[in-house]
Amino acid sequence: MNLAEWLVRTARRTPNAPALLSGKNIVANYAEFARRVAKLASALHSRLSIVPGDRIAVVASNCIEYLELLYAAWFAGAAVVPINCKLHAKEAAWIVENAEAKAVFVSESGASELVPLIENLPGLAAAVAIDSREFALLRASEPMVAPVPRTRDDLAWLFYTSGTTGKPKGVMISSSNLHAMAFSYFVDVDEVRGTDAMLYAAPMSHGAGLYNFTHVMRGTRHVVPESGGFEANEVLALAHSLRDISMFAAPTMVRRLVDCAKTEGSNGDGIRTVVYGGGPMYVADIEEAVAVMGPRFVQIYGQGESPMTITALSRALVADRSHPRWRERLGSVGVAQSCVEVRVGDENGRSLPTGETGEVLVRGAPVMLGYWRDPQATAKTIRDGWLWTGDMGSLDDDGFLTLKDRSKDVIISGGSNIYPREVEEALLLHPAISEVSVVGRASKEWGEEVIAFVVAKPGMTVETPDLDRHCLEHIARFKRPKSYIFESELPKNNYGKVLKTALRARLAGKTET
Repeated sequence: MNLAEWLVRTARRTPNAPALLSGKNIVANYAEFARRVAKLASALHSRLSIVPGDRIAVVASNCIEYLELLYAAWFAGAAVVPINCKLHAKEAAWIVENAEAKAVFVSESGASELVPLIENLPGLAAAVAIDSREFALLRASEPMVAPVPRTRDDLAWLFYTSGTTGKPKGVMISSSNLHAMAFSYFVDVDEVRGTDAMLYAAPMSHGAGLYNFTHVMRGTRHVVPESGGFEANEVLALAHSLRDISMFAAPTMVRRLVDCAKTEGSNGDGIRTVVYGGGPMYVADIEEAVAVMGPRFVQIYGQGESPMTITALSRALVADRSHPRWRERLGSVGVAQSCVEVRVGDENGRSLPTGETGEVLVRGAPVMLGYWRDPQATAKTIRDGWLWTGDMGSLDDDGFLTLKDRSKDVIISGGSNIYPREVEEALLLHPAISEVSVVGRASKEWGEEVIAFVVAKPGMTVETPDLDRHCLEHIARFKRPKSYIFESELPKNNYGKVLKTALRARLAGKTET
């Protein structure tokens, strides 16, 4: 089934329901939303010669037009290539070329740098700035009558990995992959009601954009902040005004939202659900989030290769303080979502007993088709139907999965495995520490040694002896960092993840403190 059918059906059922909002302002109801999409899809077909199976790249900041482009591409039978607009123009151009995109839609602010790099690519029909007259003309076409029929294995979403260890790989996500993801949201993540609103504060090129489906199906409001991104005070104000908002947020965004709520004396009134994921959420941070804002939080664990759909930790479990192992569960990423099997395997893929750490393996309906034109990488990542995630973790007797680290981030010191997250969790219990990231540094004596990059809270200072004492109170002596490097901030990618590769690169020129 074509994904655009969901929009068409909702527009027939509730044509007058508000659909697209810019801040507090209603831009279109569902009938208007669907008509805009049908017009744009018609232009893709008639003016840009888009045919089923073509790829359409979107390099844009969050905006109402982003949702229109997504559904127009699917309506016309094409696949979407979402590209983070914060990438360097050369990085974005490489993705456009690798995906062999037939058309590219770009924010006005980025058009001047990107378009000259791609305009002569063979097969590219057009590169259109979203705010341009050309785009307005495309939107004025006669509407297509109905979405182009598509099958379950047709490519719908070509998502490029972050590429921290080389060129990014194109993850091929099919229509049926996205069907499974959307249906699992209803079962494992959250109920969606027609009175709700989906707030796009995180990049729509990533997980936040994928969560549009459930809210389109239920005919809810789709809200793009006027800032186009995440501003904690803007989110709180919109929630207070619009009510019943849901949003996807990276852990760093949750941290900023909670800090802002504390400053404003807010409890997050108007926020219904914050789904967090995309990086490690430390126990101390989510404990405080619940204490300040109440039971509004749900955790998901997924990756581009199985989008948003490996495990989930429900709002009830996130808020529970009655279970004897509630803290352990809060430090986990929850239990397997309904559409997948999850197990932990050794280097040969043999399942490990509960409590033992190995690589997280996933099998099920949302797992990708493979990597775009990279059969070797596909064969390495999907073996016997199982997705090898690259994440290390362990399962307990109740099926809760606790992640340790990416397999490449495990520190082996003196023959012992040290998982940086354990050290980070311990250090974040210190009242003066705002952020921390732990990496390994080569050591002639130990093979590797533990190094902690530390950011102190504003107005506070912390010294090495104090941190050493603190660590010895919480973790084994052999896990204690050899050195602490104090920073004003940690390097992050465009999704808010700390770049441990950059930290490891820094160590070459650092001395101990």
